[in-house]
Amino acid sequence: MRIAVTSQNYRTVTGHAGRARRFIVFETEGQEPPREINRLDLDANMAIHGFDHTAGHPLDSMNVLITGGAGDGFVRHLAARGVLVVATDESDPILAVQAFLAGRMRSASDGCNHDHSDLEGGAHSHDARGQTCDCHG
Repeated sequence: MRIAVTSQNYRTVTGHAGRARRFIVFETEGQEPPREINRLDLDANMAIHGFDHTAGHPLDSMNVLITGGAGDGFVRHLAARGVLVVATDESDPILAVQAFLAGRMRSASDGCNHDHSDLEGGAHSHDARGQTCDCHG
């Protein structure tokens, strides 16, 4: 699983995801701890806010994007690309990724009221009413 974290300074989780251009990319396989595999530093025209959404984007290869804050439009645009957006108050990128993998974060998608801690297999947990969401493919 590939997880991108918004980090304008490559040290802390930052918000304003729609305008973010810098991301730390982590990868995790099975029970292995997540490891940093890349850092994205995108041109200004590649920020999701104002981006041509019919074109390919480097975030398309991510399964999850963790951020300090994102608007509804950003969440919808990434969901359409198959990327789950998760908001966090955690400032340390690796701790944020670990918290997500442990199931301690929720989707930032409107109406999504269950966790997504087991995205690897394509399945996800359901809420107490057995409802599902469309916040990822």
